[in-house]
Amino acid sequence: MVSISILFVATAFLAYANGANDNFKGVATLFGSGTTAYRPAMVWATATTFAGSLASLMLASGLVKSFSGKGLVPDAIAHGLNFHGAVAFAAGSTVILATVLGFPISTTHALTGALVGAGWAAGWGTGTTLVNLSALKNTFILPLLLSPGVAIVTSILLYGSLHTLSQRLGLSRETCVCVVPAADEGVLNPATPLALDWDGSGTLGGTLDAVPSLPQIKVDRSAFCAQRYTGKILGLQAQGILDGVHFLSAGVVSFARGLNDTPKLLSLVVLVQALPPQGYGLGIGLVMALGGWLSARRVAETMSQKVTDIYPSQGLCANLVTGALVICASRWGLPVSTTHVSVGSIFGGGVISGTAHPQVFLQVLLSWVLTLPIATLLSSLFYSLMEFLT
Repeated sequence: MVSISILFVATAFLAYANGANDNFKGVATLFGSGTTAYRPAMVWATATTFAGSLASLMLASGLVKSFSGKGLVPDAIAHGLNFHGAVAFAAGSTVILATVLGFPISTTHALTGALVGAGWAAGWGTGTTLVNLSALKNTFILPLLLSPGVAIVTSILLYGSLHTLSQRLGLSRETCVCVVPAADEGVLNPATPLALDWDGSGTLGGTLDAVPSLPQIKVDRSAFCAQRYTGKILGLQAQGILDGVHFLSAGVVSFARGLNDTPKLLSLVVLVQALPPQGYGLGIGLVMALGGWLSARRVAETMSQKVTDIYPSQGLCANLVTGALVICASRWGLPVSTTHVSVGSIFGGGVISGTAHPQVFLQVLLSWVLTLPIATLLSSLFYSLMEFLT
C-alpha cells in the first residue's frame, strides 16, 4: 500500500532528524570541557545511543502506548495510517529545521504538537474537538514543563555538594595557562636588530623584514585551557578518575536518550504488523545513528560551547542528573524530553559556577516555546493533505 510506504518514509525521516538533533546531547559535556575531541565523542554517543534503542524494546513499552495517540484521540483516528504519517512528517520537519538553525529542541515536544495538530485536523469535518485535553495536560504537558526546572535545581544541588566534597578530600583545581602560536602574519621581534642604513639622501634606507611571531600566553575557554584537579583518591590521580567517570556518565545519558526516544518513534509504525516490533526498533536505531553521525555538528556546538562554558566536574554532574531523570522517566512511561533535561542540567551547573550564558539559554527556551505550535500547524496541514489524497 502507498500509505504504508509513506508512513515508513515519514518515520525514517523523523528518526534521522531525531538523531541529528539529539544524538550528541549526551556527550556535549565531553566535547565542551575538552575531555575529548568531537569525533571520539560522536563515536561514543552513537554506540551508547544504539544500545539504548535496543534496550528500549524491553524496558520502555509504556512510551509506545503514550505516543501511539491512544487516549489522546479516539481509537479510530489513532489507528489510522494518515494520522501517524502526518505526525511523523510534521515532527520530523520541525526537528530538522531546528537542527539546521543549531537549536537543540525536543523531539518529544515536536511529537506532542504533531499529535495534537493531527487530532484537531481529524475533527474539523465533525465540528468537534477530538483531542482529549485532560490527557494532553497530565500525560504530556506537565512532564515537559516541569522537567527543565527539576533538572536545573538538581544540577545546582549536586554540583554544589560535589564541590564541597572535593574540598574536604583535599582536591584542588588549577587552571592551565596555554602557550599558543600567534597569527601567521609577522611581527617585529624586539630581540632582532633593526637593519636601517643611512643612504646619503637625508632619509633612512633599508627595509624592515617581518619575522615569525612570538608565542602568545592566553587563558581561554575550557576546551583550550582545561581546569584540572590535583590530588589522589585511593592512590589514583583525581583527574584520571574524573575523566573516566565523566566518559561513562556521557554514555549513560546517550543510553538513556536511546531508551527514551526509540519507543516514541516505534509507536508510529508498530500498528503496521509487517515486521515484529524488534525489527522496527532496530531500523529506527540505525537511522537515528546515521542522522547523528552526519548532521549533528551545529547542535553540538550550541550544547557544548554556547549555553555555558563547561568544566569536566560540571559536565559530570550534568550527565549524572540527566541520566538519572531520563531513565526513571522512561521506566515509568513519562514523556520527558532528554533535551530539556540535558540543557537544564548543563545550564544549572553553569549558574553555580558562574559561567552560564543566559542570553543563549533564553534563545533556546524560545525555540522550545515555538516547537509546539509549529509542529501542531504542520501536522494539521499534513493530515488534511493526506486525507485529501487518499
